[in-house]
Amino acid sequence: MLGKIALEEAFNLPDIAEASKDDTAIYVTDIERYTSDVVDITGQRLQRKDQWGVGYTILSHTVPGVQGESDPASAEKMATRINNYIADKIKNHRTRYGAFATLSMHDPKQAGEELTRCVKELGFHGALLNDVQHAGSDGETLLYYDHPRYDAFWKVVCELDVPIYIHPAPPQGAIYEKQYKDRRYLIGPPLSFANNVSLHLLGMISNGVFDRFPKLQIIVGHLGEHIPFDFWRINHWFEDIEKPLGMVAKRTLKDYFQDNIWITTSGHFSNATLNFCISQVGADRILFSIDYPYETFEDACDWFDNRTEMSIGDKIAIGRENAKRLLKLKDYQDANAPVPK
Repeated sequence: MLGKIALEEAFNLPDIAEASKDDTAIYVTDIERYTSDVVDITGQRLQRKDQWGVGYTILSHTVPGVQGESDPASAEKMATRINNYIADKIKNHRTRYGAFATLSMHDPKQAGEELTRCVKELGFHGALLNDVQHAGSDGETLLYYDHPRYDAFWKVVCELDVPIYIHPAPPQGAIYEKQYKDRRYLIGPPLSFANNVSLHLLGMISNGVFDRFPKLQIIVGHLGEHIPFDFWRINHWFEDIEKPLGMVAKRTLKDYFQDNIWITTSGHFSNATLNFCISQVGADRILFSIDYPYETFEDACDWFDNRTEMSIGDKIAIGRENAKRLLKLKDYQDANAPVPK
């Protein structure tokens, strides 16, 4: 299928990629291949896009990124540098590439200002946050965006009418030492990534973020970070038994997924899982993605193009039309290419 849009596609700056090699090696097996691929923007990545029919890619800075920087001033400076870097890299390829902004989330007001700059001046499509913002002198303070102090940020997001992608990050500090140090194979896709984002997203739901900002649009990857498979059980607790003390959510979990939350196929190329998610949230809330360079174009695109089991209408919607609607995309390579039946 030509004209696919991919939304969870990582890049890094060469110096940051080199400096973070040891940390990345915890959950990347071929570190040399990964380090080469993650810094490439207009070389082999473009060739692979052409080969596999990916018309448009939204690039975002990889983990841990600015969310791993506990000093506010350093985090803000790093975010600005990253945003300017990727804007310059893609400026001559805007029919092939867009970007999600990188933001320091120490100060909600400053985060909103940088997002506004990136959207209005650089033409970005929203932002990607690598889970919680680490803060404090030791980096052990974790800032979650369901706290009311972040309402100032969410207000700006809604005014700009752009989505925010919440992406997982590997465990650090005390969480790593207490939970994952002796279970390192559970870091990343096997468990820790889904656990982290599920906690963050369910916190936003249960603490009323979407009720205060009903137009807010949030994207999560990996076919929903396990949450769609627990819809019944979570709602059973939230609604059928008794609302937990302090929970302020006004609607059902499924309501939020149908009105405020999008899920992508990034790194989860399973027919059974995709079809289950379609049955739970609908094909119009699912977006194609690869998770490159952690996953490959070959695995993602061959599966989606040739081995998925869904209607042609759902394939077109998930492959490109949903993303075009969400991101207000019109003109990009193969945007309206015919789809083989």
